[in-house]
Amino acid sequence: MSLDTQLLRDSFALVVEREPELTARFYTRLFADYPQSRALFGRRSERAQQTMLRDALVAVIDHLDDAPWLQGTLRALGAAHVGYGVTTEMYDWVGASLLATLADIAGEAWTPRLEAAWTDAYGVIAQTMQEGARASEEQAPTP
Repeated sequence: MSLDTQLLRDSFALVVEREPELTARFYTRLFADYPQSRALFGRRSERAQQTMLRDALVAVIDHLDDAPWLQGTLRALGAAHVGYGVTTEMYDWVGASLLATLADIAGEAWTPRLEAAWTDAYGVIAQTMQEGARASEEQAPTP
């Protein structure tokens, strides 16, 4: 699958310019729409979690053209999320909340083409992270 990297980068820049606190807004939506997800975030401060997500989003946007980096990094991230209690279903929650947050902030700039680009990109991210999660679970020692 080929992602529209320039469209993703341009739209991300627009969203961050309009809403520097993108990740705070994302978590507000995630917790409102999926209150059961809040229990996963007790280990770190809200601000630290927002910073980690921001940094991850920036890194992914910066490496959209670097498939090996994306594959390795996202698989490792997925493996790490197993330890946090993240389930497959939760990737859908995050995707829905992220896309809704981006759409809200982008406003009139959120076109069907942009929605499709972000839907495709998040699909690749989630799929790759889930591959890492499955590999981690398969390698875990059985009690």
